Amino acid sequence: MPHTKAGRAFTELIMDTFQLNGRLLAAGDRLTKPVGLTSSRWQVLGAIEAQSLSVAQIARKMGLARQNVQRLADALKIEGIVEYLTNPDHKRAKLVCLTERGRSAMKKLVQLQELWANETASGVSAAEIEAARDVLRKLRSRLEAGRVTFK
Repeated sequence: MPHTKAGRAFTELIMDTFQLNGRLLAAGDRLTKPVGLTSSRWQVLGAIEAQSLSVAQIARKMGLARQNVQRLADALKIEGIVEYLTNPDHKRAKLVCLTERGRSAMKKLVQLQELWANETASGVSAAEIEAARDVLRKLRSRLEAGRVTFK
């Protein structure tokens, strides 16, 4: 069955998203380097900035593999950036929590990211960015709900 017009546009959006993701990860690595982190570690910290979560919860929230998040969390613990706390909801799944060092790193990253985001987004309106976010959220929701099947 040939693509519909929307299906073709979606396929092109997927390719654009893959390219953007690669560039975002590279830019994130450059942004986090002065703080001694990587994009991957930043993703984990960003997931727990507001609330401590288990490794599995972080993985689900960020769309990452649980094993990769565990590896990153363990490395961050060794560096004193996160710590594991007892989880009142689960005996074995500890909560990953920012340490004071982790909160300090996130504070520096937020400042760097704000400058970078402002510069990167210059020339694009907030309305355009919000429209793009709306489309991405709708597509992500369809994928997460498993409403799309292969025939």
